[in-house]
Amino acid sequence: MTEPEDAAGAGGQLRERVAGAAFSRRAVLRGAAATAAVGAASVTAVASASAREAGAAAYEDRPAYAAAPHDENRSLRVMTFNLRYASDTRPNSWAERRPVMRKLLRREAPHVIGTQEGLYGQLRDIAADLGPHYDWVGTGRAGGSKDEFAAVFYDARRLAPVEYDHFWLSDTPYAIGSRTWGNTVIRMATWVRFRDIEYSQDHQDHQDHQDHQTQREFFLLNTHLDHAVQYARERSAELIKERLAELDPALPRVVTGDFNVAAHKNPVYDAMTGGGRLVDSWDAADGRSAQYATFHGYRPLVPDGDRIDWILTSPSVRTRYASINTYSVDGQFPSDHLPVQASIAW
Repeated sequence: MTEPEDAAGAGGQLRERVAGAAFSRRAVLRGAAATAAVGAASVTAVASASAREAGAAAYEDRPAYAAAPHDENRSLRVMTFNLRYASDTRPNSWAERRPVMRKLLRREAPHVIGTQEGLYGQLRDIAADLGPHYDWVGTGRAGGSKDEFAAVFYDARRLAPVEYDHFWLSDTPYAIGSRTWGNTVIRMATWVRFRDIEYSQDHQDHQDHQDHQTQREFFLLNTHLDHAVQYARERSAELIKERLAELDPALPRVVTGDFNVAAHKNPVYDAMTGGGRLVDSWDAADGRSAQYATFHGYRPLVPDGDRIDWILTSPSVRTRYASINTYSVDGQFPSDHLPVQASIAW
């Protein structure tokens, strides 16, 4: 939620850079370029016992997606997760949090993850922990590997990036590192057009030729709005809506992010969900988990608290199950935010 203004990315250079954007090294080696069609194969130590029991009961020691029904529509598992930038500050240093993060992500196995606040070295750690069938798209908000990322991880066995881009939340959205709305922290968004490989291959098996009906694609946009300046948040919401409107209208949209304001309690939420173009997957879900404040700051969880991390979708997208994941290990959380998840289909 709140972050230092000078949080800087870890050292090292991105392997591939196109117009200020970067794929991971594995994506480069596999040739996952902008025209790719197919890719390669609960509480803190000071929390009360009752809060810990509530978190365990919410998922009954099973993945949060487990409550979503399985059917022929092959639901996609989506997660939005503010990672909390890597630091050496104990008791919640990245070295202490990383093993819990690894367990959580492997347990949930999302098909796509919109992340916020990750630093370059931290993202490389997560990529290594997820394993060789995951890749990611992203660039530092100050350019290259510098500063935090709004990175998107994806399971390359299921999804292939067809095209992608980045823009900055300012009056000059394609000026790297720009900020013009009173916010001192650079803010940006990353979007990716994904093709569902599994769906396309299954349907191709039943046809002699490929047409648009065999290709299931969607856009995912990931962002992190400002933590301090309401005007910047409102202008950012309008810019994001404008950019989404410029994309192929035939394809569904999925928006992930830390919006730094509570759902239903701020004009930013009204702007993002107004006009019927996007809906809140939490509200629209056929079923959902218990609700907790998604920012906890390593303090006891707050039942029925504010959701500042959202997954929004086009109205045509069905959310079968939405969840706020309270996973922790011996009181250690992977981040100061709880990941929000949705099983979606269309």
